[in-house]
Amino acid sequence: MNIDFEIFSPVHQIQDKLFDEHGLKVFIKRDDMIHPIISGNKWRKLKYLLKQAQTENKTHLVTFGGAYSNHLLATAASAAKFGFKSTGFVRGEEVNNDTLFLCRLHGMNLIFTDRESYRDKSALFSKHFSDYPDAFFIDEGGASPLAAKGCSELINELTDRYDHIFCACGTGTTAAGIINGIAQHQFKTQFHGVPVLKKGEFLRNDIDHFLTEPAEYQLHTEYHFGGYGKVTDELIEFVKQFVASTGILIEPIYMGKMLYALYDLIEKKHFATGSRILVIHTGGIWGLLGMKGKFI
Repeated sequence: MNIDFEIFSPVHQIQDKLFDEHGLKVFIKRDDMIHPIISGNKWRKLKYLLKQAQTENKTHLVTFGGAYSNHLLATAASAAKFGFKSTGFVRGEEVNNDTLFLCRLHGMNLIFTDRESYRDKSALFSKHFSDYPDAFFIDEGGASPLAAKGCSELINELTDRYDHIFCACGTGTTAAGIINGIAQHQFKTQFHGVPVLKKGEFLRNDIDHFLTEPAEYQLHTEYHFGGYGKVTDELIEFVKQFVASTGILIEPIYMGKMLYALYDLIEKKHFATGSRILVIHTGGIWGLLGMKGKFI
């Protein structure tokens, strides 16, 4: 089966009085519209990994994630769509939730793993799948040079030029891919990453690891709201207001933090008047399933 499908990821302008006051134009690339489940950077990161699995005649995708992992769900849906089996190692105690229900519905076998064992993913893979030559290892979040390659193709799709590009950062793979794409096209665009984890400066090493050449970029590390998966009432209120005023669905773990950072930096006059800013919608809206209680 051909590992591909037509990408639909339009760019929409976001209207806001704040942007007008500062003489800025802000746009959003709707990678969330690529596929209902395999959306955003999830498809971009998986695309070439799936092609590699097919080239190696592997038929069983094995990957890793937390109990609310969008990557697990995207891998399960990709496996179902393209004819693979799938297994997900889930970090932590056995639970049942909406995300894992959807993983199982797409045929994924789940193996719950204590947090200590989970740290050594290669050892977990070897322990369970060393006797299965059809098994294909995919790291947590799809982190790999092939994933960065897929993310770099986002820049190929842009028909306009932007002074700044913003993206949320979890593993650094998507950021590296976009930076590589900017460099390949020799654009003067400044990349801004917003780590969603505490002390996110460490992501600079992860990003640099996947860069095809050295590059300058900015990391805004003060918008983690307490760490990965953590939110505050202020962040939840921002997400609610953004969705209600734009009609664009986002979640608070990645997109909410990144957009909050952008709005805050605009208020602090971080950008020159006349700047054109593009934000990347990295999908992941199924993450809202694990946050429903925060919005009540």
